[in-house]
Amino acid sequence: MTHPITSPLRAIPAWAVLQRRLFDEIEEARRLFAERYTLPDGRLRGVAEFEDRDGVDDLYEPFFNWPAFYLLGGADAALADAKRCWEGVTAQLAEAGMLTDEYENGYDWFHQGESVLLFAGIRAADPSDTVFAERARRFAALFTDPARGNYDAEHNIIRAPHNGALGARAGLEDPQPEGSPLAGRVRPYSAERAEMRPYGLPIQGLDGIAEWDDLADPGNAQRMAYEMQRRAAGDVPVNLAATSLPVLRWLDDGDEGSAAWIRRYVEGWVARAAANDGLVPDNVGPDGTVGALQDGRWWGGHYGWAWPHGFHSVAMSALIGAINHSLVSGRDDALDLVRSALDTVLAHATSGSVEDSVYSLRGGWRARLGEAAARPGLLVPYRHGIDGWFDFGPLQLDVPVWLWWWSRTPADRALLDLARAGLPEGTDLVAPFRDKEEAGHEAGWIAFLDGELPDYPERALEMALGQVSRRVAMMLGDDADPDAAHLHFWQRVNPVVTEVLTQLVGGAPQMLYNGGLPFTALRYEDVDLGRPGLPRDVAALVHRIDDAGVGLRLVNTSVVRARTVRIRGGRFGADRIVRVSATAETPGSFPGASGSYRAAQSPMRTVTAGCDDDLLVTLPPAHVADLDLIIARGAGTPRLDPSGGDA
Repeated sequence: MTHPITSPLRAIPAWAVLQRRLFDEIEEARRLFAERYTLPDGRLRGVAEFEDRDGVDDLYEPFFNWPAFYLLGGADAALADAKRCWEGVTAQLAEAGMLTDEYENGYDWFHQGESVLLFAGIRAADPSDTVFAERARRFAALFTDPARGNYDAEHNIIRAPHNGALGARAGLEDPQPEGSPLAGRVRPYSAERAEMRPYGLPIQGLDGIAEWDDLADPGNAQRMAYEMQRRAAGDVPVNLAATSLPVLRWLDDGDEGSAAWIRRYVEGWVARAAANDGLVPDNVGPDGTVGALQDGRWWGGHYGWAWPHGFHSVAMSALIGAINHSLVSGRDDALDLVRSALDTVLAHATSGSVEDSVYSLRGGWRARLGEAAARPGLLVPYRHGIDGWFDFGPLQLDVPVWLWWWSRTPADRALLDLARAGLPEGTDLVAPFRDKEEAGHEAGWIAFLDGELPDYPERALEMALGQVSRRVAMMLGDDADPDAAHLHFWQRVNPVVTEVLTQLVGGAPQMLYNGGLPFTALRYEDVDLGRPGLPRDVAALVHRIDDAGVGLRLVNTSVVRARTVRIRGGRFGADRIVRVSATAETPGSFPGASGSYRAAQSPMRTVTAGCDDDLLVTLPPAHVADLDLIIARGAGTPRLDPSGGDA
């Protein structure tokens, strides 16, 4: 249905000009990155040899949000380069012995999830690509097909913390090769690993190893390594992020086998949480018993509550699994995995400053909070060990924001508001910082949606432009040999900034970094070019999100060209636009002729009409459309192809 009601602009809004400028500057900077740090076949320049199972994610991460940028309206080259670099990096990693049949041999899902973001983005951006669709089917089968060695159907568990193309892998690393002083054994986990000291002991409760410095003893270091290796079997909650691979298969063709596996696997964790007073445990032995390899404890698993990041990794993976379960089942009950985790850490919260804390990840919070890091705020325990809850830090907002964004329930909004209220007084909600997740400004965005920070769009877009500029300066000032770059260097200079664009254009938080899919509240199509995203010159501002729908403003910043944009419901078509109200200066009856310059003398009028989730808006030069979209959430059939989500 075409709804051409628009109003002429007397002044083009600053946010719209800034948004279109950001699209252009990102693309210029992205091309610079591609020219400097990638080879014609998409490989990254100068990757060092890999010494263990770690590092696959670091080669995919520099491009993780390039497809998302394209989907929002970025240049065609952004998607083409994303595919080229995925192919090149995949070949590069295969030659290094890190992949089998184009997929990672086996590692934890905290890192695998980071690797998958680029692949998932490509599938979302181009559902018609049959080569990547075939890969999605193969990758999903690694987990849904028990014959591939990752999934134990009898006990409903993924069989090891490290899993992948080679099936469930023994322990956390491969034994040292013949000829090595440690031949047949794993490397000692010694106190010399200074970078791991902030996270403390990987396993608590071992006799004679009560603190970090006890690992200076060679015998203790070898015993710790042995116990880490022995206990790394059975399931852990970060494996919930693996559900993103079968979801990608299901979103492509509705495969019921993939959906059934997701439902059963996630519901297994829901049942374990229910048996543990509601809180998800972090380890399941090979026999399906919680605590079987952790002396009967519900905590202690790899990337679990005790080590290394606790809530940060457990809650994010649980949220990813619960969202994926909701998508295929149409039910939100699995979100209780996340609610109980939030309730638990909030119940043990205290007040204090980041500066005075010993939080293991406080460096990142110093950057986020700036001067406010020295002021008191809400600190929650991220980890649980032999002495109870510990490692207190500010509550990361991505978890409560995503929980509310997905469910839209008052109870989940109350959890989010409690977390927001815990920020230190004077926190700059649009602070000019950026980390590899390309997130962290959730509080400012929510404040804008609530009407508390009306200048957030302008300030956030200015901040994003500044971050692009900083990344370009780092690239232009990089005199080092591109063939000798550090594995993490490319992530630090990736100039594609999508957090603010995802918020303002897509009406969604930045994707969950450890394996989440690129959900948005709305999907756009450039009608003239027949491709996803906003047309050139068009800026979009989602300024309201609630359980009824979305408030959207579209601006054509061109003074000479008309543009037409198609709008559909988000969450891959799970949500459908069923009614639209437009407020405009326009003559005639709805949906009559579009606004003209003569209409500037006409009174404002609001017209409402039904919609079939295929809303076309034609914007004459220098015109605006103010739309109130009533959305039926969960009324559609989610699919990667926008036209395939129609019920």
